[in-house]
Amino acid sequence: MTDTPRPRIRLVDVAREAGLSKTTVSAALNGTGRLSPAVRERAREAARALGYRPNATARLLRAGHARLIGFAVGEYPAGAGSYMESPYFAQLTSATATAALEHGYALVLLPSGATPDEWNDLPLDAAIVADPLIDDPLVEDFLQARIPLFTDRSVEGREGAHWVDIDTVEAVRGVLDHLREQGAGRIAFVSQDARTRFHRESGEAYRSWCEERRVEDRSVLAERPGNGAVVAAVERALGGGADALFVVAEVAPPLVLDAARRHGLAVPRDLLVVCAGEDGSAEHADPPVSTLSLRPTQVAEAGVELLVAALESGDPAPTGRLVRTELTLRASSLR
Repeated sequence: MTDTPRPRIRLVDVAREAGLSKTTVSAALNGTGRLSPAVRERAREAARALGYRPNATARLLRAGHARLIGFAVGEYPAGAGSYMESPYFAQLTSATATAALEHGYALVLLPSGATPDEWNDLPLDAAIVADPLIDDPLVEDFLQARIPLFTDRSVEGREGAHWVDIDTVEAVRGVLDHLREQGAGRIAFVSQDARTRFHRESGEAYRSWCEERRVEDRSVLAERPGNGAVVAAVERALGGGADALFVVAEVAPPLVLDAARRHGLAVPRDLLVVCAGEDGSAEHADPPVSTLSLRPTQVAEAGVELLVAALESGDPAPTGRLVRTELTLRASSLR
């Protein structure tokens, strides 16, 4: 036996209960109009007694916006939400959703390859494309549609675009300098074969650093994101006689230590290791692994702040901000 659904309480029902006009009740519940405190409380008490809930969607649409922000990740083309297995993107998405909700906005997850036909019918107030591909068509589509956008520094100076990014070059060179100071002379670098600004700039920073010091370029690319592909790239890097390893492609740090052991290398005695990413297992590995955090929570909060400020003001002027990375040194990279 199924319960009979309760009929939806309408504004006219509240007005009847309160003995007021529908217009008066609407003004009382919305905080508008010139009404006495007693009349406002009378209307609110009637609404509470009946369990009335205003139609938020209809109210927002009448106001000209739905308070929805589209969210996509360029690096993961498999579909909306496919990136949630990544500790970095899981933290970024969670922090973005939390920050947006604090400002009264909700996220709509979009596939990274979404075309305008797939989101044109959504009442999006703004959009976020995290870690976009170089010349990402989704970024261009949002900007052409005059939808305020938050993404990386690739959109710097463009009207309606807001960016938050890290100084990738400074971060990469800082890790390499640390490894060199610890006595490493053959530093292997594992990145990802991805058309994103971060992977492109990190690779360029590594190669430039090697050229300046006239040391061998020992960079290796993982074919795709995910632990399996990155560990395979680490294995190739270790086969070249490296005495230090800097992995910027996201991977579980204990798997890197396992790969080193398979090659007969003790960390940190034979091999120094630093991993970029937000995987919490780094701290509890044996030995604990040094990490370069890209600060996804800070990136998300700063980006949402810039985006909401633009939405509330209606100002299309571009804005941007840099967030500093954080290198946490642990036993894996200390002699």
